[in-house]
Amino acid sequence: MKIAIGSDHGGYNLKEAIKKHLEKKGIEYRDFGTNGLESVDYPEFAMKVGEAVKSEEYERGILCCGTGIGISISANKVPGIRCAAVSDAFSAEMSRAHNNANILALGERVTGQGLALKIVDIWIETGFEGGRHGTRVEKIGDIEVKYSK
Repeated sequence: MKIAIGSDHGGYNLKEAIKKHLEKKGIEYRDFGTNGLESVDYPEFAMKVGEAVKSEEYERGILCCGTGIGISISANKVPGIRCAAVSDAFSAEMSRAHNNANILALGERVTGQGLALKIVDIWIETGFEGGRHGTRVEKIGDIEVKYSK
């Protein structure tokens, strides 16, 4: 699995911890920035990771900001992206199993590092159930197409 990863300054430290965690697990990733704690605008990094996942060069993405909310809203503007802002283990599992989320968003200021790494593991290991959930995900795509015209 190849993962695109990015953050703004508010999620930088969590992103760095996730990178080390992925390395320990032997999971390939590419860091799309930011590269420090200087204030930056999260939509830029959400777009970079979103486009990398949309292109299918990367199977999934992980984004971090202060809350996970702004960066997830921004990523969801990229067609084909289903980014879930998650702060608990059950939501991480369901975002994959039922929603086929292809990007995970985490908030450094609201989720402790230990829990965040557990969320990452669950999110990576959980597959999409398909079936009735597949029909629903297709309907999400239909909404996207309707409003992209």
